[in-house]
Amino acid sequence: MATLTDDKTPRNDSLISNLTGYLDTRIDLVRLEAQEKVKGVFVSTVHGVALGVLGFLFIVFGSIYLGLVLNDALNSPSAGFGLVATLYLLLAVLFFVGVDKKIFQGVADKLLNNTIYKSDKRA
Repeated sequence: MATLTDDKTPRNDSLISNLTGYLDTRIDLVRLEAQEKVKGVFVSTVHGVALGVLGFLFIVFGSIYLGLVLNDALNSPSAGFGLVATLYLLLAVLFFVGVDKKIFQGVADKLLNNTIYKSDKRA
């Protein structure tokens, strides 16, 4: 007849090995999830920066083109660029003085509602 200590030892070893295997698997899963989130943030950041640079270049070259077109239309070497600069000045004053920040907050909430928290919602 086997004693209690002899009977419990194989089960304890099996239980401990199963528990350590579970912990190792759980740690690997947490690492993979963290790596996936970091990769997603990196890709989103690179994508946002690329879109920002391309948008900036579009605005710069579009403004130059608009200035040249207005110069040609007004038969002046610099009046078109003055009008474009005046347009940007008016937009800056409008955003600085006339537009309420609550409007921008509402737009930001609508835009970011489905992007930031979408990956955190689990089905």
